Amino acid sequence: MNLSPFWVQFFADKGFDAVHWSQIGDPRAEDSMIMQWARSNDYIVFTHDLGFSAILAAGGQDSPSVIQVRSQDVMPEAIGTDVVDVLRQHADQLHAGAIITIDEMTSRLRILPIQRKPSSH
Repeated sequence: MNLSPFWVQFFADKGFDAVHWSQIGDPRAEDSMIMQWARSNDYIVFTHDLGFSAILAAGGQDSPSVIQVRSQDVMPEAIGTDVVDVLRQHADQLHAGAIITIDEMTSRLRILPIQRKPSSH
């Protein structure tokens, strides 16, 4: 919900199937409901919200994959090429379960489930 519906057509033009949550679900839905829908329907969550990654980290889940953008301008014209490059470059990891963070300078990949470091006493 926090990214423009313009992304749906942008992704379609690049050969990727996409839906905007506003087309299929309640705009007031909890993030966990969106995550469950994405998991059940084999979709990647594309977001500007850190909450989705936090849900995966807290629950030790291995899906759905999340691509989060950390940029001031989150429109396709500004970062679309970078997002498509990440989708193509990391397709196998996204299929298996991953979190990818994209910012203006780089992208970072974390494989799911996120392993917690053991606490030291």
